[in-house]
Amino acid sequence: MARTPSTMLPLGTQAPDFRLPDTDGRLVARDDFAAAPALLVIFVCNHCPYVVHVRDALSGFVRGWQARGVAVVGIASNDPVAYPQDGPEAMAEAKRRYELPYPYLFDPTQEVALAYHAACTPDFFLFDQVRRLVYRGQLDGSRPHNGVPVTGEDLAQAIDDVLAGRPVAVEQRPSLGCNIKWRENNLVDGLPAYPALTSA
Repeated sequence: MARTPSTMLPLGTQAPDFRLPDTDGRLVARDDFAAAPALLVIFVCNHCPYVVHVRDALSGFVRGWQARGVAVVGIASNDPVAYPQDGPEAMAEAKRRYELPYPYLFDPTQEVALAYHAACTPDFFLFDQVRRLVYRGQLDGSRPHNGVPVTGEDLAQAIDDVLAGRPVAVEQRPSLGCNIKWRENNLVDGLPAYPALTSA
């Protein structure tokens, strides 16, 4: 496990497209949520202690946000060959066991994680109604063993601002977690082969 921060993708970036299978094998796409006032994309996995630390509280927050119309998806991009505990079968079990309220999608080629410049688990990306990035980074200041309660306050404030039609005012700090477990073919000199960014 390498303790890794978010890349902090530039604000205003358009949400990269995705079309990925969920734990029932159904394909879920970005544009399935076109009518939602906001889209939250979370890169997660099953075993990372940073994800486990926030998992139950995050599920509660997500249910509240979904009730307000926010679309939420979780994406697992870890290499399941090296980390079978994060593969599709384990994802389906986690979805059932922890009653995860969001579609839990598998990114088998890691192309979606690369497109989002995702770096860690958990990594949060919030997009407005026209799918411009308005917030990225941490859920809140809580980390395993730091004694700070899981409140979701940073991301919650960003969501409140988006739904109210206000600019996101909260200070944006990187998330921190386990590095995404990249396949060798997605690395260049040991680093993720993120695509070059283009203007929105």
